[in-house]
Amino acid sequence: MTEITLNDKIQEKTAVALGLFDGIHEGHKLIMRKVRSHTVWGNTIPAVFTFRTESVKFKHGKPLEYIYTNEQKLHFLESDGIKYVLSPDFDKVQNMSGEEFAEKILKGIMNTDIVVCGENFRFGRDASCGIGELKSFGKKYGFHVSVASLGEDCFSSEKFRDILRNGKISSLSNTEYVLYGKVVHGNQIGRTINFPTVNQLYAQGQLVPRFGVYSTVTLAEGKKYRSITNVGVKPTVEGERLPLAETHLLDFSGDLYGKDIEVKFGEFIRPERKFSSLDALRTQISEDIEKSKIYNGFDKL
Repeated sequence: MTEITLNDKIQEKTAVALGLFDGIHEGHKLIMRKVRSHTVWGNTIPAVFTFRTESVKFKHGKPLEYIYTNEQKLHFLESDGIKYVLSPDFDKVQNMSGEEFAEKILKGIMNTDIVVCGENFRFGRDASCGIGELKSFGKKYGFHVSVASLGEDCFSSEKFRDILRNGKISSLSNTEYVLYGKVVHGNQIGRTINFPTVNQLYAQGQLVPRFGVYSTVTLAEGKKYRSITNVGVKPTVEGERLPLAETHLLDFSGDLYGKDIEVKFGEFIRPERKFSSLDALRTQISEDIEKSKIYNGFDKL
């Protein structure tokens, strides 16, 4: 996938998905499918216009707790078959009128032949334009508009956020929660109790799921492993720290530091809590592993 800038111009005709896409969930994937369908029949290249996730501070008048970082979002868009993506900082575009956005970005930079968006898509300064204006600008600048009808009951980013906050990730049907990113060094306490872990940090402003232990599946170095993941701040260990995901891979030996892995979340096993000793923690982790083994969602993950 090629990430372009506001100074570039795509030479190929594109079908462009429009949206923040901070969750890459069921509703977002519907838009992506429509983009890919147009590329098959319309001889266009699949592309996305979005914003750098961390640059969007508010959404619908409320502070935004984004689900995925921009790096994670781009990884998932590439996996979904997108060839080009333009993701500028929000403040680089927020003062453009709707017509400027259509002329300079959609036509001028992205060379779009068709745009795909949800029925509630808003754009232009102060979100002043909607689907009607987008279709009008499309007629003027030579692109078509395809609206994905998501419906009132369609999955949304806010529903996704609520599910994550409540730890009910196993209730998801057509959406996955996947933590993608580099493994970072931790305090290596897990190694001292015979349960070595790989650690992934949450970014500032990123939504952190309910603290606790989850049954997970980890994709590392091209292979899938059963695993358990603790999300939280490790209260048994002294000191203050930022939330992280700490994953123990079953039947794995090796060094993953600095490498990108994917951790797919399943059943919530228990809340995070502080233990009286490392021995008590070791005993609980053994129990957590046994509980995770009876989770029957391995093949789905």
